[in-house]
Amino acid sequence: MAKVAKPLSLITETPQQGFDLAVKLARIGVKTTQPNKEVLFKLREVYANDADSLIACSQVIAIHFQTVAAANNYWRGSK
Repeated sequence: MAKVAKPLSLITETPQQGFDLAVKLARIGVKTTQPNKEVLFKLREVYANDADSLIACSQVIAIHFQTVAAANNYWRGSK
């Protein structure tokens, strides 16, 4: 029997779950852009020591988090 995929959603219960989702989205974007794991790990040595690259990574996560937060109405009206 085929495995049924979980529906994709930006809705999360908490801001922390939303941030975790933003990080996951950024990581998926990197894997999609560079699917070759050998190259990906080799390049990690370069960007891990480059402040501009690390800032760019943080910006991507922040943009994803902004999208997730908006989708959750900035945590669904706050409890």
